Amino acid sequence: MTVAAMYPGTFDPITLGHEDLVRRATTLFDRVVVAIADNPGTKAPLFTTDERVAMAASALADIDNVEVVGYKGLTVDFARENNLRVIIRGLRAVSDFEYEFQLANMNRHLTDEVETAFLTPTEKYTFISSSLVREVAELGGDVSEFVSPKVRQALRERCGQT
Repeated sequence: MTVAAMYPGTFDPITLGHEDLVRRATTLFDRVVVAIADNPGTKAPLFTTDERVAMAASALADIDNVEVVGYKGLTVDFARENNLRVIIRGLRAVSDFEYEFQLANMNRHLTDEVETAFLTPTEKYTFISSSLVREVAELGGDVSEFVSPKVRQALRERCGQT
């Protein structure tokens, strides 16, 4: 049986922590879809959906069983429509657990066709989040230890640093 999973998020931008989870997920699932949410009103992203998809696709281009797509609407609907049986969620700290637990239970309430699997990041990535990376970049800090070179360059350009 082939099991396909999705790793949903805004990925604004994709970080090395995200990449770590995707790479590890590809050893557990036959196919991993990195699904980049385009849901206006939930967050005000620094990058457009197309830009986030392009950055993620570039960062993950060396992995054969990964696909990067944008999507709108409910995550569970996207999962069902694309025959993705598992939603991958990352847990960096105990503080993430309550929200992720509620989200998983809501998704289970909406459908019993999709399960949630939690992965923890490699220790060196536990403190990295897209919002912290954006903040450091916007304030002129070096984010090269947190994102791939192409993402770093996109952040520098977006934040007016050349």
